[in-house]
Amino acid sequence: MFTIDTITFNTMITGFSREGLIEGAIKLFSKMQHYGFRPSDFTFAALLRACVGLDGTALGQQVHGLVIKTNFVQDVFVCNALLDFYSKHDYTEDMRKFFDEMPELDGVSYNIIITSYAWNGQIEESLNLFRELRLSKFSRRNFPFATMLSIAANTQDIEMGRQIHTQEFMTTADLEIQVGNALVDMYAKCGRFEEANVIFEKLAGKSSVPWTALISAYVQQGLNDEALKLFNEMRRNNVCGDQATFASTLKASANLALLYLGKQLHSCIISTGFISNVFCGSALLDMYAKCGSLKDANAIFRDMPERNTISWNAMISAYAQNGDGKATLRSFEKMVELGFNPDHVSFLGMLTACSHSGCVDEALQYFNTMTKTYKLIPRKEHYASLIDVLCRRGRFKQAEELMAQMPIEPDEIMWSSILNSCRIHKNQEFAKKAADELFNLDELRDAAAYVTMSNIYAEAGDWVHMAKVKKAMRERGVRKVPAYSWVEIERKVHVFSANDRTHPLNEEIRKKINNLAKRMEEEGYKPDISCALQNVDDGIKEESLKYHSERLAIAFALIRTPEGSPVLVMKNLRACVDCHAAIKVISKIVRREITVRDSSRFHHFKDGACSCGDYW
Repeated sequence: MFTIDTITFNTMITGFSREGLIEGAIKLFSKMQHYGFRPSDFTFAALLRACVGLDGTALGQQVHGLVIKTNFVQDVFVCNALLDFYSKHDYTEDMRKFFDEMPELDGVSYNIIITSYAWNGQIEESLNLFRELRLSKFSRRNFPFATMLSIAANTQDIEMGRQIHTQEFMTTADLEIQVGNALVDMYAKCGRFEEANVIFEKLAGKSSVPWTALISAYVQQGLNDEALKLFNEMRRNNVCGDQATFASTLKASANLALLYLGKQLHSCIISTGFISNVFCGSALLDMYAKCGSLKDANAIFRDMPERNTISWNAMISAYAQNGDGKATLRSFEKMVELGFNPDHVSFLGMLTACSHSGCVDEALQYFNTMTKTYKLIPRKEHYASLIDVLCRRGRFKQAEELMAQMPIEPDEIMWSSILNSCRIHKNQEFAKKAADELFNLDELRDAAAYVTMSNIYAEAGDWVHMAKVKKAMRERGVRKVPAYSWVEIERKVHVFSANDRTHPLNEEIRKKINNLAKRMEEEGYKPDISCALQNVDDGIKEESLKYHSERLAIAFALIRTPEGSPVLVMKNLRACVDCHAAIKVISKIVRREITVRDSSRFHHFKDGACSCGDYW
C-alpha cells in the first residue's frame, strides 16, 4: 500500500483479533506506534479483544494503563471493551470496581456486567443491576433479555421468566433470534413445553440451538422418548446438531438403555466430526456404560484425544455402576495423579462403588476426604449414598447418628434406602420407623414404600399386617409399580411382564423356561419360595417364580439370538434373590454371558457366577 494510516492499522488489528491471531495483532499495534500513528477508540477495542484470548491478564492491564495515559478512559466504547476484558477473565472484583469508576455508562456496559455476574453464578448481583438498568434512560430493546431468561431457566423461576417475556414483547425484542432461543430454553427448562413449542414454531430460521434446548429439557424432565422423537424430526428438517445436541440425545438413549440407537448416534458423531470433542466423547462413554457395554466405554475413554473432569467422572461412574470397585479406585487415583481435582460427581461415584461392594470404612474415608481435603460441601445425594452404605451393612445405629448430624432433612430416597436394607437384615423395628416417615410424606413417587413394607411382613409370615399395609396403599390411591424387563433384539425393544399372558411367543417362551427349569434342577438349583410373597401353597409359589419378567426376557433372548452371543436385559426394579441365583445357573447351562441391569446397578453373569459377588 502506498498510503497507510490509523484506519488501515485498525482494520488489520481487528481482523487479526477476530481470527484469533493474537500475536499478529500485538505486533501490528507495536508497528503502528513505531510509525507514530495515534491509537483511536477502535484500536484499543480491537487490541482488548485480542487480549481476551490470552490466558493471562498482564497485557490487558498494560493496555488499560495506556488507555488512562492517552485519556481514552473518558470514551465509553473503549471502557466497555476493558469491562468485557475483565469479565472474560473472571476478574469480577476488578470488573465491578472499574464499572463503578466509569465516567459514562450505556446499555452495553450494563449488558456486559450483568452477563458476567450471571455466568459466574452471582445471580443476586445480576438481578440488582437489571433492576437498576430498568430505571435508566437506555433503550429497553437492547436490554440483556437473553441473559435474564437464562437465569430464570437455570433457577426454574417461571414467574420471573414470564415477566421478562412480557417486557420483551413490549419492545419486540422477542423477535430477535437469540432472545427467541432463550425463551424456548426458559419455558422448556421450567417444564412448560406447550408454551415452549408455541414459541419454537414461530422462530424463523431455526438453528440447532432451539432444537437442542427442547431436547435437553425433555431429557432433564425424564421425557426421553419425546427427546428422541424431536431429534429425529430435527434430522428430517436437515438441521445438523452440534456437540450439545448429541450429548443430550446420547443421554436419552442411555436413560432408556437403547444400545442400538446409541451406536447409530455414535456413527452420526463420527460423520459430523464431533468424535474428538471431549463432551461428546464423555456422553458416548456414559451411554455405553449405562447400556452395560463396559468394553465399549473403555475403548471410547482410551481413544479420547482430550480428557477433562467430566470424562474421568464418566469412567469412574461406569466402573461403579458395573460393580468393579478396584477399577473405580484406580480411575480415581489416576485422575488425581494427572492433576484433575475430583468434584462432587467424582466422590459420588466412589461412594456408589463402596455401596455396591460393602466397603463401609472406605466410604467413610472418602466422605472425610471430600469434606476435609477438598473442602467440598456434601450434597443430599452424598448423604443418601453414605446412609445406603451403612444400612446395607446393617450398621443402622451409625446411619441414625449420621442422619441426626447432617444439615438436611432425610428425604424419600434416604428412607426408601433404609427400608430396603431393613428388609435384607430383617430389621422390622427400624423398617416400621422408615415406613411411617415415608407414609407421612405429602407426595410419594410410587407405591414402592408400601410394597416393601408389605413384603417385610409377608417374609415374616405376618399376613394380617401385610393386608393392613396394602389396604392403606389402596386408600391413599398410590399405584404399585409393575415389574417389567426388556431386551433389544433385531433393533427392536421387547418388553416382558409377569402379568402379561398375551405375548404371541408366550407358549414358546413357556416351553423354553420349563426346559431350563429341568436342567437347572440337575445343576442343583432349588427355588427360594420366600421370594414369592403370596399366601398360597408352595407349588404355586415355585411356579410363579419361573415367570418373573427378567426370566421371560432371558428366555426370549435365548430363542431369538445365536448360540454363544451375550444377552443384555434391562429391569425397572431390584432383582430378587431367587432370580439372581437362577440366572447364575442359567449362564452356566447356556454358556453365555448374561448382563442384567436392575434399578441400581449391573449384574454380569458368567459361568455360574455374578460380578456383584452376591452383594447387592
